[in-house]
Amino acid sequence: MRLAVSALATALMMSGPALAQQSSMPQAAMPEDLAWKLLELGRVVDPLKTAALYAPLQQKEPYQGVKVERDVKYGPADRHLLDVFTPDPAAAAPQPVLIYIHGGGFIAGSKRNPGSPFYDNVMLWAARSGFVGVNATYRLAPAFPWPAGAEDMGAIVQWVAENVATRGGDPGRIFLMGQSAGAVHVASYVSHGEFHRVKGGGLAGAIMVSGIYDLTASPAGDAELAYYGSDPSRYAERSSLQGLLASPIPFLITAAELDPPRFVEQFELLKQASCKRPSGCARSFMLPQHSHMSEVYAINTPDTRLTNEVLEFVKSLK
Repeated sequence: MRLAVSALATALMMSGPALAQQSSMPQAAMPEDLAWKLLELGRVVDPLKTAALYAPLQQKEPYQGVKVERDVKYGPADRHLLDVFTPDPAAAAPQPVLIYIHGGGFIAGSKRNPGSPFYDNVMLWAARSGFVGVNATYRLAPAFPWPAGAEDMGAIVQWVAENVATRGGDPGRIFLMGQSAGAVHVASYVSHGEFHRVKGGGLAGAIMVSGIYDLTASPAGDAELAYYGSDPSRYAERSSLQGLLASPIPFLITAAELDPPRFVEQFELLKQASCKRPSGCARSFMLPQHSHMSEVYAINTPDTRLTNEVLEFVKSLK
């Protein structure tokens, strides 16, 4: 078994770039047996098998020390819903806000499925780490193609800016974080000012985990065709790369070492392009040992490598 896994590890390392950078914060170790299981799964997007590894590590309701508001409406559509997680008792001073946007390939996904600890785990970590947490869902393709996702980001940010103060949040320190398709929607919102409903975008910063930023860099898959359409002549204007480079909103980009190659390529593309800005390179981090789903399923476990980077990013913008 170990020989087979070691061979796979070598192959994976040869097929992907070296780690982009190391965090300056102490690194929590992933349990060795879990690391081998993720290596065995390989460079895949497999929510079910990955969830089976991480669900036993997560907490179950009722959550202690956290107040939860479920299914708050932020717009007219059925999926215009968000959950708000706040410390209980409330903090004395207004707290920064972390909005989390789930993935699902543009055509699936939810902020939470019954009986699942995901993505409550992100919110629990946020509420216990000095944030007000907002977990939002959005309209899906093919019923709602481009630019529905970016429009929904604008509606979410507007709702938070107008309503979070009564829940102990600071509307002047809103951070928008997305993973996979969620990261794409976050990037679209940051890069396309026409979707901003709050002056300047309303964000103190954005965090994009394993996203796609340049649709022209590789052929579109079925899910992207469902959302962005089949006309490749529109892909450049609907991509976020150039808009991200021009945006004054600070951002952090991350990817996972075991991400499918396209996500790693897009991470490197945006990272390198950002270094040509007058303001210098964007903050970036390649998450070791993790896969596309484990990177976020591990949040609120002893493995704090990704969340350490998020905290460093937020603190750097005080």
